[in-house]
Amino acid sequence: MSSIDALRETVAALRAPDGCPWDIEQTHQSLAVCLIDECCELLETLDSLDMEHMREELGDVLLQVIMHAQIASENEVFDFDAVCDEVNEKLIRRHPHVFGPKDLDLKDSAAVLKKWDEIKATEKKNGKQSEGKIFKHLPPQLPSLLRARDVYKQIQKKELDPGTLADTESIDESAKDLSEASAGKQLFELAAACRVAGIDPESALRRYANQIVDTIEFE
Repeated sequence: MSSIDALRETVAALRAPDGCPWDIEQTHQSLAVCLIDECCELLETLDSLDMEHMREELGDVLLQVIMHAQIASENEVFDFDAVCDEVNEKLIRRHPHVFGPKDLDLKDSAAVLKKWDEIKATEKKNGKQSEGKIFKHLPPQLPSLLRARDVYKQIQKKELDPGTLADTESIDESAKDLSEASAGKQLFELAAACRVAGIDPESALRRYANQIVDTIEFE
């Protein structure tokens, strides 16, 4: 038996009627905070390159995936194999330069990402739709820094004009000599200044990014 099948059997036993009371009680919603916690703990090991603990935390994140798949299987919605099949098919479909015709030559990462986006745009979208909108839907739980970064990524890719809400020339100039250390310092000092001013930086950035999106979408 493979390691992954052994883990699946363990989870199924924990969820069985004579299994663990705590595991039996869990739902997709109740496990959400566990997934967040485990992802945060994994991110900590990635930052520190703590390989021993990284292995452990990857296992904890995998456990969350299998738990959700097990609950879905019990409700006859989908199972773990379906999860694996879907992501595997997606990877093959979005990498035609690896799994498709040998004459398709994507020479660098930029070309690969461009092709990925082209294929993704033709696929039937699941969940909340973004049809007719310039900006793709992003989960509201996404941290505002990541949302702001993605909003500007769409502005660049689609050559949108943010008007006076974002000075693209100033952004490009600031990016020239920006390093991870200097970016961290500037972000920390701005967050600290917000603390002194009594401003929630997370809410402030999220609202401003949303303002940019709404302005471009509806102008």
